[in-house]
Amino acid sequence: MQQILVVDDSPTIRRMVRASLARFFPTVEFLEAASGLQAIERLALGSIGLILLDLNMPDMHGLEVLQFVRSHEKYRNVPIAVLTTRGDEESRAAALKAGASAYLTKPFSPDVLGREVRKLFAGGDELTASA
Repeated sequence: MQQILVVDDSPTIRRMVRASLARFFPTVEFLEAASGLQAIERLALGSIGLILLDLNMPDMHGLEVLQFVRSHEKYRNVPIAVLTTRGDEESRAAALKAGASAYLTKPFSPDVLGREVRKLFAGGDELTASA
């Protein structure tokens, strides 16, 4: 079963993301991480098809997680969508430069989130999205 890892220190945001994407990806398993360190642990233990990553977390900034993931050959091609409250161009540019596949801001529309996640898998068969 394919997996999406939702990384955010807010349990409410994690639930909202899962609920928003479940209708687009009914056969995908959603994993959660409340911190950057937890995200790295979950990544090492599973076969993650996509990471949705917040930037502002207490133990490890999302950019550090992004740089860690991109620095390891095994995870280099895992799509990573940053989902954050930081809407400034500097944060966006830094995340994309560090290897983010997409950059989305909160609050988010479930339809926009679903569409963006589908785009990340457009060229591959990692996940199967339903209409």
